Amino acid sequence: MKVCCIGAGYVGGPTMAVIAQKCPHIEVTVVDINEDRIAEWNSDQLPVYEPGLDAVVQECRGKNLFFSTDVDKAILESEMIFLAVNTPTKTYGIGAGRAADLRYVENCARQIAKVAQGDKIVVEKSTLPVRTAESIKHILTANAKGRNFQILSNPEFLAEGTAIEDLFKSDRVLIGGDNTISGEKATKALMDIYLNWIPRKKILTTNVWSSELSKLGSNAMLAQRISSINSFSALCEKTGADINELSKAKKNSRIIMLTGYGNLPTAVAAVKAGAIDYLAKPVDADDVEAALLASPDSKAKPPENPMSADRVKWEHIHRVFELCNRNVSETARRLKMHRRTLQRILSKRSPK
Repeated sequence: MKVCCIGAGYVGGPTMAVIAQKCPHIEVTVVDINEDRIAEWNSDQLPVYEPGLDAVVQECRGKNLFFSTDVDKAILESEMIFLAVNTPTKTYGIGAGRAADLRYVENCARQIAKVAQGDKIVVEKSTLPVRTAESIKHILTANAKGRNFQILSNPEFLAEGTAIEDLFKSDRVLIGGDNTISGEKATKALMDIYLNWIPRKKILTTNVWSSELSKLGSNAMLAQRISSINSFSALCEKTGADINELSKAKKNSRIIMLTGYGNLPTAVAAVKAGAIDYLAKPVDADDVEAALLASPDSKAKPPENPMSADRVKWEHIHRVFELCNRNVSETARRLKMHRRTLQRILSKRSPK
């Protein structure tokens, strides 16, 4: 079997290197139009530093792991194509400053449609807005000419500094595919690759949209956790508390902290259920599920008085919900900004 990855960056390089090491029967090719980057991957000075990455690359490079600038050849020869290209924030046009720029992903889809001569499985590895797979599929099917393209979502959950360890011992591998015979066949093909070193119980299968949203939700919740612990660290300095001990005590996911505004599903459920006082009290996971089932309408009406504290809280929860489609760095920045604004407004309204 031959697979290729378009994009030799932080995600594509390490991921493909580990697949090559764990699956010696699979020929893996990483391609990129950046000649300097490919030259670095073929040298002793890799463009990405991760503990353990050098050893993996040196073990497999030239055997079943190859780095090349010949994108067309890799597409032509591979049965499965991973997309790990950049998705920066748009700098102009509709959504500038907040929406993801999908031009590189769409260009890859057009190149695959142009070059491929047989059926292909295309796997999303980049962090993408929900239903990006639909756009990719439209491009591919419009130029199918009798070929069958299956789109899978397989988001990465890597942390800088522990990427190789995360790949070796993943706590979860998420694969999203269509609920069709061909879709399930494609999902199984990708699952069989991971089964060479990941236990079956840690491989989760969903539909494509759930997989895409899971990555965005994970990023948003991570940003909220970081924002929350940063807020408490300042409080610890004033009170003499130990932030390391506090972080351990906070690990109970059934408790929602005021400064962090809880996790994303809870925020969404609070909006749907009309729980305007959500920020001031803990929310149980069972209550969240009940709220989701009882209130399918996500467009709950806000309090009429635009200057009331309840209205401010309601609008803030909606902002948190909207942030799930943004990159984690943008999410962290805006959460911090909104939290400060909310605290400033509420402090002015609190009785002295």
